[in-house]
Formats: sequence, C-alpha cells, structure tokens
Amino acid sequence: MNNARFQISVHILTLLAKADGKPMSSEIIAASININPVLVRKEITILRKAGMVQSKEGKNGGCFLAKNAQNILLSEVYKAVRQDATVFGKSKNTPNPACPVGRQINQHIEGIFQIADDAILESLGKISLAEFSNQFE
Repeated sequence: MNNARFQISVHILTLLAKADGKPMSSEIIAASININPVLVRKEITILRKAGMVQSKEGKNGGCFLAKNAQNILLSEVYKAVRQDATVFGKSKNTPNPACPVGRQINQHIEGIFQIADDAILESLGKISLAEFSNQFE
C-alpha cells in the first residue's frame, strides 16, 4: 500500500474507539486528521462496508464503531483499505522482453512482494484497535 489510507483509517477508528460509542461527525474527525471531511467520509464508507463502522443520520448523527475495538484487528483495517495486491503496488512500466532479467522480473518480484505483504498482515493481526487506542490519553 503506497498511500496514506491505512493511517487515515486507523486514525478514524482510534477516534471512534476513544469516543465510547458516541457518534462523531466527519467534520470533527477531519479536524483531528487535518484533512477534508469528504476524504473522511470516503474512508468511513469503506470501513462501514468492512463492518467496522456504523453511521447514524440526523442532527445528533455521526459514525461509531460497529463492534468492540478489541474485536477489530489492524490487519482487517489494512485489508479493507489497501488498493494494490501488495504493500509495494504494481509498476506501470513493461520491462523489455528481450532482456533476460526484464522478461522474468515481474514473476520473481511478485513472490517477494507477497512475502512482505504476508509479514505485514501477520504483524498487524496481533494488534487490536483497543490495544492501539489505549496508547492515547
């Protein structure tokens, strides 16, 4: 994953975990992250589809965790927001097929990318949102 979506999503979820079930507006969340509320709403949509967040419409509306923070693993967040198949993404260039390295590089490098992605998922799978959010006073 070569963008900030994971960090933004963890920030959102941490704020919601600290809110103890009280709905938070995208404007309040955006102010904490220092980004546009539209971007927050896009990430919330993804987190909602992944079953981590729920939303409530209306004057006292906002979003809140759909389940206990102890039951949300950071690996789940990573899987929900990643856009590429691996942490490194995909190169847009096409290597030279006449070159012995160029014609084989993609098939060999994908194995390395998968090893790295598996290691990230394994590490993040050991950390719950509750454990992460407990670091904040």
